[in-house]
Order: sequence, then structure tokens, then C-alpha cells
Amino acid sequence: MPLDNPELLGTEEDGSPSYEYCKYCYQNGEFTSPGLTLDEMKERMTKMSDKEKLPEDILEAAINRLPHLKRWSSSSVA
Repeated sequence: MPLDNPELLGTEEDGSPSYEYCKYCYQNGEFTSPGLTLDEMKERMTKMSDKEKLPEDILEAAINRLPHLKRWSSSSVA
């Protein structure tokens, strides 16, 4: 999710914008689906891509980027 649009930013506990997470994943300083696994996120993205009829290369690029995001990196606790 591109975070260059302020309307898409999640929020921290104090209501300030989160510059790391979108509003669909992160609200009030917490993940909206805290138990979501990387594989489940890939499945969600695939379903959304099918519904929105996004090009396959866009979906592939987005899914390949997931493991590098802070939430999914092995060093983060989420």
C-alpha cells in the first residue's frame, strides 16, 4: 500500500498518523488483524487482486515485497 496519500495512513495510539502502516492494517497503535500470517496476507492480496482485476505483475510485485515489510520481517514482533 503506498503511504504517500495521508488518507491511507494508519494511526498511532495517540491518533497521530503512522508512516509505516496503512489504515487497513493499523489503527490506534495496533494491527487490525494481529494474528494475520504472511501466507494469509498473500491470500487476501490475491483475492483482492482478482476482485479488482489487477494485472498479475502488480500482484506478484506486491506479494514479493511483503516479506521485506517491517511487520513481516523476522526481526519484528507483530
